[in-house]
Amino acid sequence: MDLKGQVVQFKIRDVYHPDPIQVLADLYGDDLLMGKVVALTDSGMQKDAFVVVEVTGMAELIIVPVERIRRTS
Repeated sequence: MDLKGQVVQFKIRDVYHPDPIQVLADLYGDDLLMGKVVALTDSGMQKDAFVVVEVTGMAELIIVPVERIRRTS
């Protein structure tokens, strides 16, 4: 099978090298996600240091430092 030079498709989860996390970071690391804040959480002595966000399409809640979020309205 001669595949050299052909354009192909594959899923990110099937990537062997580099790590799929690195692929996502390189391709989409600057994309903005949008979701609803469902909780605030502390970081040791710092109160409300993180927001817990529900993002449509994600199975798990996402935790982001408060200083890194942008308000949409």
